Amino acid sequence: MIAVAPVTLEFNGLRLEPLASHHEDGLRAAASDGELWKLRVTSVPEPHDVARYIGTALDTRDRMAFAVIDAYTDTLLGTTSYHDIVPAADRVEIGYTWYAKRVQRSHVNTSCKLLLLSHAFDTLGAGVVGLRTDCENFASQAAIERLGAKKDGVIRHHVLRRDGTVRDTVMYSILRSEWPAIKSALHQRLERHARG
Repeated sequence: MIAVAPVTLEFNGLRLEPLASHHEDGLRAAASDGELWKLRVTSVPEPHDVARYIGTALDTRDRMAFAVIDAYTDTLLGTTSYHDIVPAADRVEIGYTWYAKRVQRSHVNTSCKLLLLSHAFDTLGAGVVGLRTDCENFASQAAIERLGAKKDGVIRHHVLRRDGTVRDTVMYSILRSEWPAIKSALHQRLERHARG
């Protein structure tokens, strides 16, 4: 049975550390880079709601939220989480992920996912890692599919968006048996990115 506990993870110039109240200013700056809260299909908080966003993340029983930090500059780039943790099923999901616009489509998301997937499968012993996104968030769906996750299906009329509409949720997963090939492919992608 997996046991998710606070941990700091580092790789490829990034540090994932447990999200805390002292990350508020950095998270506000990251959200403001691109005014990400205006995107209808994300959970990015408005600048005045960052403290509440952090509080909710910390108070959610089955969620372990991380601040994503540039290890060289100590600049906060965004956040990501383990969530919907089901220890008895050795299942964890990765989500609530968003980054400052300036680092989107860079090595940051792939590196963070590699860190979280490696920790889930290689350290925690997860049997499956799930990912989910809004049915209208095509960029997120493409990013999840580039990771090598398999589309499990769509939960229709699933979650209320902040604008009051109800979204369908696209569900993905990676099984432990699929992890070695996906891990290799992610490392290769990062090597190609580093070569330019």
